[in-house]
Amino acid sequence: MQIEDQQRTKIVATIGPASDSYDNLLELVKVGVNVFRLNFSHGKHEDHLKVINRINYINEKYNLHIGILCDLQGPKLRVGQMEGDGLPIAQGDILTFTNEECIGTKDKIYMSYEKFAEDVQVGEKVLVDDGKIVLQVVETNKVDTVRLEVKHGGILSSRKGVNLPNTNITLPSMTEKDERDLEFILGQNIHWIALSFVRKAKDVKELIKKIRDKGHPAKVIAKIEKPEAIKNIKSIIKASNGIMVARGDLGIEVPMEKLPLIQKDIIKRCIQRARPVIVATQMMDSMITSPSPTRAEITDVANAVLDGADAVMLSGETSVGKHPLLVVKAMNKIIAEAEKFYNSPHTPKANEKSRTFLSDVICFNAGKTSDEIKAKAIIGMTSSGYTAFKVSSCRPKANIYIFSDQQYMLSILNLVWGVKCFYYDKFTSTDETITDVTEILKNAGEIKVGETIVNTGSMPLHQRYRTNMLKITTVE
Repeated sequence: MQIEDQQRTKIVATIGPASDSYDNLLELVKVGVNVFRLNFSHGKHEDHLKVINRINYINEKYNLHIGILCDLQGPKLRVGQMEGDGLPIAQGDILTFTNEECIGTKDKIYMSYEKFAEDVQVGEKVLVDDGKIVLQVVETNKVDTVRLEVKHGGILSSRKGVNLPNTNITLPSMTEKDERDLEFILGQNIHWIALSFVRKAKDVKELIKKIRDKGHPAKVIAKIEKPEAIKNIKSIIKASNGIMVARGDLGIEVPMEKLPLIQKDIIKRCIQRARPVIVATQMMDSMITSPSPTRAEITDVANAVLDGADAVMLSGETSVGKHPLLVVKAMNKIIAEAEKFYNSPHTPKANEKSRTFLSDVICFNAGKTSDEIKAKAIIGMTSSGYTAFKVSSCRPKANIYIFSDQQYMLSILNLVWGVKCFYYDKFTSTDETITDVTEILKNAGEIKVGETIVNTGSMPLHQRYRTNMLKITTVE
């Protein structure tokens, strides 16, 4: 199957009614999608299962390693049903929020967050409908009622989302719905699970434990969408397998002018920690209806590439949009052009106190050496994915080819910057394996006779130690 040129920065596409058929999924793969996202805020389990089976069938039939990312919904804070077509509210009005369900009027409005009155403090902001309506707490009885002053009014419509940028929310990251969804997800052949509403490393660790207890190999992506997560970003990145800069809620809850630098800082930290990082939300939003992106969207995607993001994500553009194929093609073109000018300013450093220090040095030097000798490729073998994550974090100019006998790991690694995956299960001696994988890449047209390559691996190979070997080879 012919796939359009695969760029180093990967594309994550959200699946929905516009893209969930087998034919549409296949066409999206052909135009450059590396990972499909299933949004568990929508759809039934049986619908998601059909999509998962279709993607896995495509992988099997065409010998591909397309990743599957399941995104848990997390807590959703909303107002209830409003009277009529919506409630007109003006600056200076005083509203009362309660945790008892009712039809919303100026006298009383239902708020789905049961502990809202207990957690909120006087003076804190409350944002409704993506920040279109701004309220401020003036009184709480700490039980079931909160009085708020309208600072910026409008029409308060039914079931609009609520953001609490200043409040220390005691809700857990996973709801009862998330627990049911997770039970279903862990019965499927999927590769990544995204956790919403992350505020501290403990949130991530609890999910990782649940996955391990079930014996599933899925990796966890922490979605950064709360101000509290920014305060704890260092420990969250350390605890996670990957990070998503979820700019929807994050862009509402932090001062807007801070968002670009927060994005850059998170990407930089993830590269240093060898954690894949996804930039998400409204990247090509206008293409939900338009056949071409705005100039601002083009620049946004290009800047994410130039910052060094592992992947850029499409949401409504491919799930419900009119032009899912066009948007992926456009994104691929923007990525390709931006990558011509990408020169990573980030140089990861090995931590002497880390138990993987010696292996880290090998992997980081593979990247550095490949740049110095202008090698065509870096080739690594892995079962845990460790080598791929570390080598990728160097953002080398050489192509990265990773071989593994673990099929699921190859799909996990399909999210990682610059990594191209191949299945290989012989692993006899180091020299024989290097010869084998070199031949595989030659036959695939990835490398040519006379080119220089850098090999990483472990010796003795069959014992699967951590990476401890670096070898420079000229292709014969």
